[in-house]
Amino acid sequence: MMPLPNLDSSQIEGIVRGVAAYIEENRKGYSSQSVPLSGTQRLTMQHFFPTSTLDSTQLVVLADRRIANPPFYTELVKMGFEAASLPNFSEMSAITFVDTIVSHVPFTDRLLFHELVHVVQYERLGLADFAAKYVKGFLSGGSYDAIPLEINAYELDARFAAEPSRAFSVEAEVQVWIDKGMF
Repeated sequence: MMPLPNLDSSQIEGIVRGVAAYIEENRKGYSSQSVPLSGTQRLTMQHFFPTSTLDSTQLVVLADRRIANPPFYTELVKMGFEAASLPNFSEMSAITFVDTIVSHVPFTDRLLFHELVHVVQYERLGLADFAAKYVKGFLSGGSYDAIPLEINAYELDARFAAEPSRAFSVEAEVQVWIDKGMF
């Protein structure tokens, strides 16, 4: 993999704005197809997430299509990004757009848990700050796997998967990362 291009602050800010717009556009676009969590999903997740998060989250399962990569990816390639180094949205199991989770596969408890961690991150950070931390995490780490927001979600979903009956507060765990500047 090629190293990422060296960008100035205005280029980074432009990417962050593009990511935030892409997130909001998809959130609005999928809202008409979304449904709330099922009773079973709520029961499974209630020991980890605030009721308000479970109430506000909407789900969409795409049966016959995939989420397209952001239209600004062509500009990123022109800036020097290798297309293969950019996160490929069509290959992801699910993507969270603020409080709307769009999945390419049926929801498992672990997949839903992971995506609900992102909902909490959005709640605590706000869309603009989430987008900035996502982009800057990618740029500093050099890959999707090195984005601190993703590391946090994967660590928490692994903890859930290891002991699904052992309750903990995702909101508190996310706040610890915020307070320590880990995002």
